[in-house]
Amino acid sequence: MEPESDLTAASVSQMAAKAAFVDCGPTEGSSSDLFAETESIAAGWMLDFACRCLCRHFCEGNRIDFERSRDLALTVIKGLHKIETHQRETVCLCQLLTYIAEGKIFGSDFGDDQRLSPLENALSVWISFLKTQSKQDKLHKDIKCLIQIQAVAIYMEKGCFQEAAEVIERLFPESSSNEPLRTKLSAILKQKDPYHPFLGFFSFNLLTERIKIYINIFLKKETNNFLMKEATKEVKTKSLENIMVPIQCDSTVEKKKENHLENTSNTLLKLHKHSCFLPDQSFWKPKQIRISPMPQNIKRKTLQCKQNLQNTVDALQDESLPACQKKQPWKWEEDQKLKNGVQKFGVGNWVTILQNYDFNNRTNVMLKDRWRTLVKLDLV
Repeated sequence: MEPESDLTAASVSQMAAKAAFVDCGPTEGSSSDLFAETESIAAGWMLDFACRCLCRHFCEGNRIDFERSRDLALTVIKGLHKIETHQRETVCLCQLLTYIAEGKIFGSDFGDDQRLSPLENALSVWISFLKTQSKQDKLHKDIKCLIQIQAVAIYMEKGCFQEAAEVIERLFPESSSNEPLRTKLSAILKQKDPYHPFLGFFSFNLLTERIKIYINIFLKKETNNFLMKEATKEVKTKSLENIMVPIQCDSTVEKKKENHLENTSNTLLKLHKHSCFLPDQSFWKPKQIRISPMPQNIKRKTLQCKQNLQNTVDALQDESLPACQKKQPWKWEEDQKLKNGVQKFGVGNWVTILQNYDFNNRTNVMLKDRWRTLVKLDLV
């Protein structure tokens, strides 16, 4: 009888497994459609959540958390069956931040065309998004212009002038709307001057700040914030529960202590009350002396006077110097000589470097100051 019993148990297990499989799967076409729609809505919530995390880490400059949120967002985007109209801005922003974060890194793995730099891909994403907008404001146009400028500038910073010329050809087709900016960048490229004031003003940092402004506007929208709100509520609820449990325990102990004291020392408390205080007893309370802060207008005038005085001293010092010692703008060729000299003779050997390279009447102090500037700008 035991083999039959084992066979019966095995049959029951197989039937249960089969029944469970049938119950978990779709029984009708309508159920399948319902699940697909549910899955799509949940994926949209995850996309919104990942995008908001991505924006926060981008603004805070947290690279590790940014990359984690980036991978999550791109995975969700890749799994979407269809990008709905209300999801276009979210998808665009995730892709834009991905490319901007890699803006100064050559050979990035992101992007279908490996010939294009991350900023060129960012520009393509941004232009596609702008085509869906009925009206473009100044911020939209500023971001587009800054991406175009920096897509050329990053190659010039590395001394890749031929690649910079190719970027200009790709980004600026022959049209009247792009002619002024194209002409300006082409003229700067001919000078081979990566430190041109135009590029310094429309810098990568300015591009980042403009994108952060756009992010703040995006995060104020409540239509794409469901999952973040629910997660925040859950965190607050758990925090409140963790606080309430110790408070309840402490209140029970204190209640017992109070009852014990009330029953045993009521008389002593009354005696202490009458014996410790004399009638008409008062205590001297010193007044606090408030020191009024300096008025803001006086503070501003003082700072302005100091600044004007410093500017005057600097101007007089510059005029008193001979022509050979007055400040001269550094050229790209001089920076290359300085880098080669440091590589050959080492940091600090400015006199030796000055003897082996022509720096147009510059002093060893000027070489040292320029090297510090290049290090701060992360150009070496």
